[in-house]
Amino acid sequence: METGLAHLYKRKNVLGGVVLSGGEPCLWDELGDLIGEIKKLSPDGSAPLRVKLDTNGLFPGLLEKILNRKESRPDYIALDLKVAPERYRELLPAVDSPGELLRQSAELIRSSSIKGEYRSLALPGGFFTEGDVIALAPLVANLPWYFRPFIGGNCLDPAWDELEEPAGQSLTRASALAEKARELGKNGIAR
Repeated sequence: METGLAHLYKRKNVLGGVVLSGGEPCLWDELGDLIGEIKKLSPDGSAPLRVKLDTNGLFPGLLEKILNRKESRPDYIALDLKVAPERYRELLPAVDSPGELLRQSAELIRSSSIKGEYRSLALPGGFFTEGDVIALAPLVANLPWYFRPFIGGNCLDPAWDELEEPAGQSLTRASALAEKARELGKNGIAR
């Protein structure tokens, strides 16, 4: 941790903030301490560096811990929404109640009043559907919900690379999913 903080300290005058992303930052029990240390860095001596947290939402216990302490609260949170909560078992068969963990994290974020966003990937082959959007919509607060086209070629599981579709088709799918979110009263945006 100290090496990374030294790097940030040397560059604090040119940084606008720090993004803590994955893998999954909430796997690390010391995340709150790291956020607190980053926030102590101040480019101009008055305002601390801002911190954005990207999370998959599967660690509500740690998320609650960092949200409950002013010094460890991120300034912005991005929550990835992969599929409907009931389908999370398909992705994570070894995790106990992953959909419930996601629901808990979404509620913590919604009640925190921290600025943020939601992100879903318009996966090919009908893997992520309008049904997933409908099931996820109750978890989404009045924040932007970005739907991004899938771009293969560098997936950890090479089987996904074979599902890559033409860019236009993937963007069309993302746009349709964002439209469904808007129909449900959410701030759906295709990117």
